[in-house]
Amino acid sequence: MTTIADPRQDEIDAFWTEARMRANLNRLEVYCGPTELDSLQPPASSFGGSREVADKLADLIVAGTKTATSSAVWDWEADGDDLPRRGDLEIVLDGSGHPRALIVTTAVEIVPFDEVDAEHARLEGEGDQSLDHWRAVHEDFFTEHAAHDHGFASDMPIVCQRFEILHSRQRPAG
Repeated sequence: MTTIADPRQDEIDAFWTEARMRANLNRLEVYCGPTELDSLQPPASSFGGSREVADKLADLIVAGTKTATSSAVWDWEADGDDLPRRGDLEIVLDGSGHPRALIVTTAVEIVPFDEVDAEHARLEGEGDQSLDHWRAVHEDFFTEHAAHDHGFASDMPIVCQRFEILHSRQRPAG
């Protein structure tokens, strides 16, 4: 598998300009000017650990099949990042660093790995959308791509994040 490409900032900037208008984030408030959502570009990142997986997951998001994701709390802590919160915006990149979707987090729940439910697995939209598939793929992912040194544990805390797509674009030609 090939590594995920670096973000293409020029494309992200252009995507953000288009997305905030199409998602109606740039409306003017009475007397207050642009909203904070219009002013601050959200973070941009790829889902998955390889270029191929990032492409596949971005395609699932654009198709509306994938409306949830999960991550290890321990990775967030190891990276020194804040956990996602309801209302957070994110630009989803494909494996080549092209912006594909603007999403907004609608719900966040932290549960042990072995308590992630079938509904969340279905909303992640991957494979056959079963809990068994989710567990197998995510155990491998959380083991192979860990930013922490805790190893995998069946009771490790998992961030179950749901989101809505505010704007998306198809894969660039070529």
